[in-house]
Amino acid sequence: MAQRGTAEPGVEPEQRPEHRPEQSRRPSHSPIGTLQRLARAPSVSVIGATLVLLFAIGALRPTYLQPNQLLDTLQASTYVGLIAAGMAYLVSMREIDLSVGSMFGLCLISVAMLVQAGFNSWLAAAAGIVLGGVLGGVNATIVAVMRIPTIVATLATLSVFRGLAIGLTDGTQVVNLPIGDSFFSVVGGKVLGIPFSILVLLVITLVVGVTLHHTPFGHRVLAIGSNPEAARFSGISVTRVRTQVLILVGLLVGVAAVLGLAFFTSGDPNIGGGFELQAIAAAVIGGTPLRGGSATVFGAAVGAILLNIVATGLTYFSVPANWSAFATGLVILLAVGVDSLVRRRRAAHRSTRTATS
Repeated sequence: MAQRGTAEPGVEPEQRPEHRPEQSRRPSHSPIGTLQRLARAPSVSVIGATLVLLFAIGALRPTYLQPNQLLDTLQASTYVGLIAAGMAYLVSMREIDLSVGSMFGLCLISVAMLVQAGFNSWLAAAAGIVLGGVLGGVNATIVAVMRIPTIVATLATLSVFRGLAIGLTDGTQVVNLPIGDSFFSVVGGKVLGIPFSILVLLVITLVVGVTLHHTPFGHRVLAIGSNPEAARFSGISVTRVRTQVLILVGLLVGVAAVLGLAFFTSGDPNIGGGFELQAIAAAVIGGTPLRGGSATVFGAAVGAILLNIVATGLTYFSVPANWSAFATGLVILLAVGVDSLVRRRRAAHRSTRTATS
């Protein structure tokens, strides 16, 4: 007879509860767990706010929810949305570029003048995108050589780039462009009923977002924003990464300018004024904190849409355009305030859980 507590040959010992694997320690892949992770995503708040605002306006003015009106709203958001995607990179590094609005105007004017002079429209568009990257490189060079904050350098180039745009055109619009050209019909047209610029925004947002969160370059950007000194000690060249990001922002501005010219079919040297503040606001509203270290490119693009919904929604209620900036400022304050409150509550909750564990 086997002794108590000794298993007989061929007989499995009774599995005690303490010997069973603890399922609670395994990562949850259930639908509820997935929904909880999605609910904690930084861009969820701005998506929810955008949908609430959209349907609130639609409830009072049903024509606002017509497909053509919604597409027009998205179309008008693409330019700031593209710039905001790049601005999310900068804000995550604790940097701000104030020259993007003037850069947008200079790139658009330059492409328009080339087309007006008889250059191939597609080549002129490519040159405009390259010009955006060059202007971003100019900002980066000034910051690196003079060793001044990016916000100070771009505050100066804001006036320089705008002055160049006005000087090149003598303050007049560039008109009489060959709008029958394939560039204007394709880039300024629609694909399967959707404006071409909206598709460009979706593709670029996806690519730039994946680059930020799933490539070594993106990890370096976020590491610098989290702790610049620690990033330097780990061997990351802050100057090189900042230069690359400023050039990236310039390229995105160039793309936005090309899309803008194709849609408006004329060039105004004053176009793009205020885009810098809208892009910064869109990035922050979208879930990119000013303290750096994290960013959401998709949220920045949605933030640009939210701001445009506010602007266009006011016209449906016959609110004078002069109040648009006032309403936009209130939205920014409200969004930043709510975001700050949510973050403080989450931090307090984590501290409470740590203390009780």
